[in-house]
Amino acid sequence: MKKTIVMLCALMLLVPVVLFAAGAKEAAPASADDSKMGGVLVFGRSGDSVSLDPGRETDGESFYATTAVFDTLVEFVPGQTAVQPALATSWDISDDGLQYTFHLREGVMFHDGTPFNADAVVFSFERQFQEDHPYYDLGPWKYWGYMDMDNIVKEVVAVDDYTVQFNLKKVEAPFIANLAMDFASIVSPTAVAKYGEDFKNNPVGTGAFKFVSWTKDSDIVFDRNANYWGGPVYLDRLILKVIPDATSRWLALQKGEVDLIDFPSNDDIPAMRSTANIQLIQQAGLNVGYLALNTEKKPFDNKLVRQAMNYAIDQQEIVDGVYGEAGQVAKNPIPPGMWSYNDDIEDYGYNPQKAKELLAQAGYPNGFEMELWAMPVARPYNPDARKVAEIMQAQLVKVGIDAEIVSYEWGTYLDKTDMGEHQSAMLGWTGDNGDPDNFLWVLLSEPAAQLPAGNIALWKNKEFTDLCAQAKVTTDQAERDRLYRAAQEVFHEEAPWVPIAHSVVTVPAMDYVNDFVLYPTGKRVFKHVWLDK
Repeated sequence: MKKTIVMLCALMLLVPVVLFAAGAKEAAPASADDSKMGGVLVFGRSGDSVSLDPGRETDGESFYATTAVFDTLVEFVPGQTAVQPALATSWDISDDGLQYTFHLREGVMFHDGTPFNADAVVFSFERQFQEDHPYYDLGPWKYWGYMDMDNIVKEVVAVDDYTVQFNLKKVEAPFIANLAMDFASIVSPTAVAKYGEDFKNNPVGTGAFKFVSWTKDSDIVFDRNANYWGGPVYLDRLILKVIPDATSRWLALQKGEVDLIDFPSNDDIPAMRSTANIQLIQQAGLNVGYLALNTEKKPFDNKLVRQAMNYAIDQQEIVDGVYGEAGQVAKNPIPPGMWSYNDDIEDYGYNPQKAKELLAQAGYPNGFEMELWAMPVARPYNPDARKVAEIMQAQLVKVGIDAEIVSYEWGTYLDKTDMGEHQSAMLGWTGDNGDPDNFLWVLLSEPAAQLPAGNIALWKNKEFTDLCAQAKVTTDQAERDRLYRAAQEVFHEEAPWVPIAHSVVTVPAMDYVNDFVLYPTGKRVFKHVWLDK
């Protein structure tokens, strides 16, 4: 049997994040179907997690694991960017938008047998911003910084055992959606106290799966949480298995060594379509892949050089050679399906003669030497960074730029780019909450350029940051749209990146895998998956 499942979320991406009404009642959890119970699911992925503490990390491979173990106060509706209750059953927002009151789910237990309550919520957030908190030093809390939360959250207060208030310093339009992100996961205070620094290797949450073991660069094993508050968890065991090479992952799927895989090679997709018992689960990605140009290092401190790089790189050749039918050339820092996308901006296009002219104006008539950093793992926004780098290298030499390709182990790569050690580096982003703020502020604002940086171009532009800051504090949707469109014009002119591509995300799976849903935010969620075999 052959199936291709295309998950149509484009409509959800064209509109702002949808929130369930404050105080709205949640749907009752489904009852267990014994015929679906049992089995071990093995998910083949391209790289390992950096750590298993969701507050510390920023990469998708780490979040694949933490999503299994931890819950948040609110969560995304499967396959959408709408938000629904999770560990909070409802919430109220003050008229001035500065106080959010969450009513918590009662009777939930952490995997270590301790109770989930308001104190645990306060603990999970305060450890990320209260410098006198006993576990603040277990950071850095990168995502908290990327999201500018220090300038948003004033305090988190336990009103009673099952009521928590967030008091804000300023209005933050996407605040509820932000709390559905992985950095906002609720951790067991008892487990953090027990493990300290080693909590990152021994995660304890309230989620659908309990952590069992982690063999670095091999696999992470989880067992079913039989007492999960969110309805039945069907799988007995979940294994995240590292298989770095895309074609090797496909061979493992064919041999039955894994049940579904991430990031297939575009070259293998036709064979997958024609193979019996394989289904292709696909969705338009809420993502962008890019080459960041470090504006604090020569020659990329010069706007003319950055513009020349955009003219010198042929994105269409990259898409044709690496992404194939699953890619689309990027010109803006947000994906085209997202509201406020400015399609009026004209792409630089491939023009090596124009690149040479700009280089000469900038004082580099004979070009220059540079380092071009390439990721060691496949990502949803870039399936083969090494191959992309090789294409770029061949294109750049035509305008006199000699690029040396550099790479590191994934965790090291992220740490080094966070600290601005690169001259140029490929990276990318999958949106966390369906809001343009999660791209523009997190990846390009001045605060995000503070080390460790989410803005790895280290680009500090006041006009751009002011536009995004204004958009964060207004709830007028038309005004937010106007501000973000204007910010994209500044980005295009200043060229801190060479945008590369947006991609369709594909997960090949055996046809007995049921109810696996792709999320626009890039999550991999297994709590409702069951095996029909």
